[in-house]
Formats: sequence, structure tokens, C-alpha cells
Amino acid sequence: MTTGEFINIYPTELKFPFELRKQSSYSLQLSNKTDQYIAFKVKTTNPKKYCVRPNAGVVLPGSSCNVTVTMQAQKEAPPDMQCKDKFLIQSAIAPNGTTNKDVTPEIFNREDGKVVDEFKLRVVYVPANPPSPVPEGSEEGGSPRASLTEDDSKNSSLSEAVARSLEEPKAKSSPSEAWSLISRLTDEKASALQQNQKLRQELELVKKAISKTNAGGFSMLFVVLIGFIGVLVGYLIKKT
Repeated sequence: MTTGEFINIYPTELKFPFELRKQSSYSLQLSNKTDQYIAFKVKTTNPKKYCVRPNAGVVLPGSSCNVTVTMQAQKEAPPDMQCKDKFLIQSAIAPNGTTNKDVTPEIFNREDGKVVDEFKLRVVYVPANPPSPVPEGSEEGGSPRASLTEDDSKNSSLSEAVARSLEEPKAKSSPSEAWSLISRLTDEKASALQQNQKLRQELELVKKAISKTNAGGFSMLFVVLIGFIGVLVGYLIKKT
């Protein structure tokens, strides 16, 4: 806040959000800290670039007045976003009952020891869309960039591990084939044992049937059948 003899001005700079081909506005507040009528007038070094409403007026005792400054749309940005434009606000005591229409340049003439306060304000350009804040690092002090690098490294290591796991079966094809052969032989042996058990059960059934038909002793057919089954069982066991 700028404090003078008659009025207070807030803020002390004109900060315009700068965006090409778009106009921008900014407001000032003038506060009368006296018990008299205070006239004011706003001037600028670049009147074609800015529109001031109101550019002159009266602030009643103990009251405030808002002044809106509009910057016209600009076709190009200044070097380094620096602006050299300035504003001058003049204030002086006016007769009681003075209205905005009654404010004339003569009120601000420094004649007969008349006091005229003057305030100079500079123009500042600010980005219309400021960049997003950079996220803070982890509690250990690591930066987001370092965290991303670490994640990329982990992903790369995981990809390499998967690739190695896919290549290992090819490099170790002989042990794999040996296990497959052992598994196949085990299955064949189990199948032969099941077949042997089935033949034994069938033999018991035959023996019971023959014992019913020839209760007096063994027939030649039974002896031949027993021999054939024994040879078959021996062959299967030998094969396994």
C-alpha cells in the first residue's frame, strides 16, 4: 500500500496476466483518509495501450473508490516479459460537493501553494497460465527424476529376468528330455502293474469257475490256461 497525504493506494504495482491477443484488467483501490473531498486523476505513459475507468473522479471523505485499468490485446510479447510502462496518480483537495464531472485539470495545478500528491506505479507482466509446481521428492530426499530412473531400472531388470527364464529351457533341453523320458517310463510301469493286477483278478475268477465245474480235480485246459497267464505276466514284468 502506498500512503500519501490524502489517499492510500493499493496495490503498489499493476500486475497484468499476459496472454497474446487477449486483453487483461487490473483494479486499484483509492482510499480517502481525510475528512475532505479528494479529487484524483490517472495518467499513463502509453495511453493507446491502456483504458482507465474512471480516469478521474472524487473520493468522498473516509470512503474508497475502485479504478479499473484494462490492457488492450497485444500481438507480441516484450523481451523477457519486461514492461516499461508507468502510471501516475495525482490527488488534491477539491471543494465540498465536487462530483466526478466537476474534476478539471485546474484542480491539479500547483498554484498559490496548492498541494498535489503524486504516486508512480509500474506495470508488471505475470504468466496467464503459471507452470504446475514440481512435486517434492521422497522423505529420503530423492528427487522425482531419480525415482523415475529407479523405476525404469527395475522394469528393465524384470524384463531381462523374464527373457532369461524363457531362454533357460532351450539351453537346458537335455535334462528336460531326461525328465520327460523318466516320467513316461514311470507311467508305463504303473500301467503294466495295473494290467498285472487285472490279470490276477481275472485268474481268480477263472479258478473259481473251474473249481465249480470240476470239483474233482484240475483239467488239462485249466493247466494250459494257468501256464499261458504265467508267461504273459512274466513278459509284462520283464518289459517294465
